[in-house]
Amino acid sequence: MTSPQVKESVIRLMTRLAQKHGAVNLSQGFPNEPPPAKVRLALAQAVLSGNVSSDDEGLRLSHATEKDLTDSILELLTKPASDTPNDTAADELNQYSPPMGRTDTRRAVSNYYERLYGYSVSEDDITLTLGATEAVASSLRTLGCPGDKVVIFEPFHELYPSQCGIFYLDPVYVTLHASVEDGAWNYDYEELKDAISHNKTKALILNTPHNPTGKVFSYGELKEIVDLCIENDVYIITDEIYEHMTYPDENNNPRKHILIPQAFPEAADRTLVCNSLGKSASATGWRLGWCLHPPQLSGLYRGVHDQLVAMAPHPMQYAALAYFTLPDDYFNTELPLRYQSRVLMLAEALKEVGFGVLSPEGAYYLFVDYRGVDELKDLAPMDAALYLMREVGVAVVPGDNFYGKALDGQNYLRFAACRSLSDITVAIQKLRAKLSASL
Repeated sequence: MTSPQVKESVIRLMTRLAQKHGAVNLSQGFPNEPPPAKVRLALAQAVLSGNVSSDDEGLRLSHATEKDLTDSILELLTKPASDTPNDTAADELNQYSPPMGRTDTRRAVSNYYERLYGYSVSEDDITLTLGATEAVASSLRTLGCPGDKVVIFEPFHELYPSQCGIFYLDPVYVTLHASVEDGAWNYDYEELKDAISHNKTKALILNTPHNPTGKVFSYGELKEIVDLCIENDVYIITDEIYEHMTYPDENNNPRKHILIPQAFPEAADRTLVCNSLGKSASATGWRLGWCLHPPQLSGLYRGVHDQLVAMAPHPMQYAALAYFTLPDDYFNTELPLRYQSRVLMLAEALKEVGFGVLSPEGAYYLFVDYRGVDELKDLAPMDAALYLMREVGVAVVPGDNFYGKALDGQNYLRFAACRSLSDITVAIQKLRAKLSASL
């Protein structure tokens, strides 16, 4: 057996280079603004107190105000600190949780899907994971054996083929092609059918809203995918971390994320839903995610998860109770408005200096053709990214990093519009000052 095809993350490399060169970091897709105050306060309380205050912490946190939590933390801080063991104040929240996660937090995940999607899922079929990254990895290991094939849409996030490599699975790529005519990224149905129908194909990874293109897969496209997977006995692994970042179409009709097991109940027994609060809560460093897995896979999935990582961080599990009680408007209005405004602002500036831009339907990236920029048009993707880093002061990711088969990435760079408005404003000023559209 050959060594696994795994490499260091190019995205995180660009972040390190951004720090070295003092560039505005629009490469790695993490915000630089804090999580909601109530969620941060819940984490502080968990770490400082070490124990729960009631039999139903989710209910208590849903009614607690920021002032209530602040007062509780101040009270804890004014108590004499002691490292001496105390039999009357056992610490729970800084210690191991059950491997599958706290019962109340898993119940909160279940309530979240019922509230936002009208989808019922048992807490027994939910596992709290070390971010969506581990949720996907545990899904692949649960489903696949060495030599099995996994269908991946390209451009893709680099972790998908790398995780396949770790587990000796073979990625099979289906290419999304940019269509200037309809302003969308589309796949070829026959190419998708051939990939799914191969007798060694075990699973398909579906990221929607999509990184890096911003594509939001439509109901019709999802129906094609679901039907092909059912027909060929293939599992679906979804990565839904951008679920709340969907933007209206050109006629201002709303786009909504579609939850496959809710919209297509016939596929519920072959769909593993992977998600995380990292992007939606601006808490990428917390590494708190989850997976909804079909009942027949729950035991195996949890065994893989247990042996890979043991558990998700316990204090973050507790703080997630506050996240799941945030109002509907936070998820349905505040998040999409926040990131759509930044995406549009950056997109207009990129067009001005010659980049070819297809407006994203969701997520918070701009995957743009740089061949119309005079200073970049003759450079390879990494050279173009390094030019922007060193000469312009803006860090991005080379487009070929997102492809495994097609050569389309030779024309693209990815910009992340999730940073603060001040960072994006500075980046735009730098781009306008140093770049110009080809004549």
